Amino acid sequence: MVEQRTVEVREPDGSAHTHTTVYDELPRSGGSGWLVAIILLIALVVGGYFIMQMADSRASRDTAIERAADNVGSAAKDIGDAAKDVADGK
Repeated sequence: MVEQRTVEVREPDGSAHTHTTVYDELPRSGGSGWLVAIILLIALVVGGYFIMQMADSRASRDTAIERAADNVGSAAKDIGDAAKDVADGK
């Protein structure tokens, strides 16, 4: 966007002169927009890291519970087989 200013100057004898100034560039803003964008990006990366860590710990916990349940099932089968052997007189 171009900013344009028109200034009218009156001389002591009553004549008027018009002067037009055209600015091709608007004044630049500070770097605060970039700073906010970088801070938000860092916050997203850190938040994503913590969410991934929570998901990994849940998966590890679920895997450990599954292994423990498998071990309990195997132990119960072994105890059942031993009890059957004792009942059959072996």
